Amino acid sequence: MTVTDLTARRLLGRLANAQSTGKLPSVVGGVVRDGEPVWFGTYGGPAVEGHDPFDVQYRIGSITKTMTAVLVLQLEREGRLALDDPASTVLGDVGYADRSLRDLLAHSSGMQSEPAGSWWERSAGLSFDELAGLHDGSGTAFAASERFHYSNLGYALLGEVVARLLGCTWWEAVQQRILSPLGMSRTSYLPEGAAAQGQSVHPYDGTLMDEPATDTGAMAPAGQVWATIQDLATYAVFLGTGHPDVLPIEALDRAYVPQSSTPEDGLRSTHGLGFQVFAGGSGTLAGHTGSMPGFLATVLVDRTRRTGGVVLANATTGYSPAAVVTELLEELERWEPTMPEPWRPSAGVPPELAGVPGVWHWGNTPFVFAMEGTRLTARRNGMAAYSFEVRNGRVVGVTGYHAGEELKVVRRADGTVGHLDIATFIYTRTPYDPDAPIPGGLP
Repeated sequence: MTVTDLTARRLLGRLANAQSTGKLPSVVGGVVRDGEPVWFGTYGGPAVEGHDPFDVQYRIGSITKTMTAVLVLQLEREGRLALDDPASTVLGDVGYADRSLRDLLAHSSGMQSEPAGSWWERSAGLSFDELAGLHDGSGTAFAASERFHYSNLGYALLGEVVARLLGCTWWEAVQQRILSPLGMSRTSYLPEGAAAQGQSVHPYDGTLMDEPATDTGAMAPAGQVWATIQDLATYAVFLGTGHPDVLPIEALDRAYVPQSSTPEDGLRSTHGLGFQVFAGGSGTLAGHTGSMPGFLATVLVDRTRRTGGVVLANATTGYSPAAVVTELLEELERWEPTMPEPWRPSAGVPPELAGVPGVWHWGNTPFVFAMEGTRLTARRNGMAAYSFEVRNGRVVGVTGYHAGEELKVVRRADGTVGHLDIATFIYTRTPYDPDAPIPGGLP
């Protein structure tokens, strides 16, 4: 499946505007929809002369952090760690290891943003022991869990936790547990094959200067990886749909739940468990931006619209790749909107819900409870408020205010339904039914 020629032209127009106004030597982009890439585009000079631009590697910067996060979440699902454990459970007495894995993932640990010493992005990497020796944990910016404060150093700790628990290097874990199952064969630790040269764009005379491509050593889990736009699109598909051999979508959805933010960003930008979450699209966009000397990158997915976007460029400049991806996704939705899931008849009412579908009142407010597929959905004024599923004989809330709570169907002696009880919220067939518990009776 691909987009129409007209949509492709409009998407390319967005990419061209980014290349021109952002002064990007080369830029490649792509969009995915319903689990597959549907468009790739490039603008500007070729990153590697005579080579397929979609098979050229660029450095993806902090998108690497999401791979580290995926490894941590895998280990949690396997029962080998708990997110509220301190890193010291694995690392021992190391500076900042008293912070929880959850806080490290969400950048709410309060620890310093950058490692001590020369700028790590442009310096030869240290071993973890050497890096740990430079930090005694006294350089905190905030108390743990107080607020969001981005920390590259925190991801060095997370990478070492992964390595020690798995008995291999962090990069070997990335290869074995993420890249191989997803088929990302053109993603590597150092550039391999055709790779773009990172460039610094002079702000006034427009000239280019080559940027270094360092091995960042123990800081690699924060931003080392190189990938092609095709591989990054494959990764976007994974972030939008999950993968049985990496992480299921339920685990990723949990990782996208906001954990920390700042008063300045509010709800515009928050951080989940290793993932950035931006306001946009159908509501939120999840993924990550990335930058390293000479490179910019972004991957974002819109789970509701079942779309995603990726952008890579070889430039050190102030241009926002996240803005470009957001524009691509909005352009796609404007001209080829996401098709809603088709309505299908339900298989009927489960015995646990016999007699429930219909109108129920919470106090004086009517809700229509109806089967929608396998779920019982409650709508108020036509809008879905919450829904429930039957799980192991229990009716459990799965969306909205009642998520996680049990819906108890209270029946009369003759088997008819008297009222519904959801964590003391009483729903009755008539407003303020005096025969039901509070809020039964007149207010």
